[in-house]
Amino acid sequence: MKILFDMMSYPFMVRALLVGVLVSLCSALLGTSLVLKRYSMIGDGLSHIGFAALALAYALKASPLYVAIPVCVAAAFILLQIKDSARIKGDAATALMTSGALAIGVLVISMTSGMNTDVYNYMFGSILAMSTEDVYVSIGLSAAVLVLFILFYNRIFAVTFDETFAQATGTNSRMFNMIIAFLTAVTVVLGMRMMGTLLISSLIVFPAMTAMRVCRRFQTTVIVAALVAVIGFMVGLTFSYLYAAPTGACIVVTDIILFAAFAIVEAVRK
Repeated sequence: MKILFDMMSYPFMVRALLVGVLVSLCSALLGTSLVLKRYSMIGDGLSHIGFAALALAYALKASPLYVAIPVCVAAAFILLQIKDSARIKGDAATALMTSGALAIGVLVISMTSGMNTDVYNYMFGSILAMSTEDVYVSIGLSAAVLVLFILFYNRIFAVTFDETFAQATGTNSRMFNMIIAFLTAVTVVLGMRMMGTLLISSLIVFPAMTAMRVCRRFQTTVIVAALVAVIGFMVGLTFSYLYAAPTGACIVVTDIILFAAFAIVEAVRK
């Protein structure tokens, strides 16, 4: 408790805690659907596209969030559209867009501001990277993601497990796939400030995969994944504060340890 109170005495730690908990919840909820639908790599692809958008925002001297969010949302819709194409498979399209966007981002930065500390923070994450305006925008958008997920929970559940049956019952599966893609794009952009471009996808995948070690129902998996994501974030943030280590890396290592622990529990149960 003393460590927690010490952490909360710094305004930037309070901002990191507020945004981090909300983004962790959003990532865990969406991650369950993405993993089950085999869309796990979409988070990685969108994060690299977000990096290109951030580089463009630096070049234009614009607000990074206001540029990255619409770009990532558009990219998510394009990836969803390409997935249905017979000529280019979804994983190949994600790989093409990921490598291409990263190359464009590096090129734009090298020709404008150069590879400075801000760029390093966006690639690997930093709790110091968030301004007060970013916090307000992040809280608002994270709350919107949570509300939309809860509002469309039943439809997202149906589309996740049996898209054909969902269509037969009158559910517009394409529209709800687009909603999932939209919510994922927003969550990825919000999490990039803290986790970094290279680590944000782990925040989506690890909690869901960890919960699936011990849970067999969708609702239970979502709840446990949310708890794992928040615990992993809190422990990782605390370790980062105590040892001045990169926040994103600490959170991911904590998630790896939790995954290993849940895997051991699964093995013992079997």
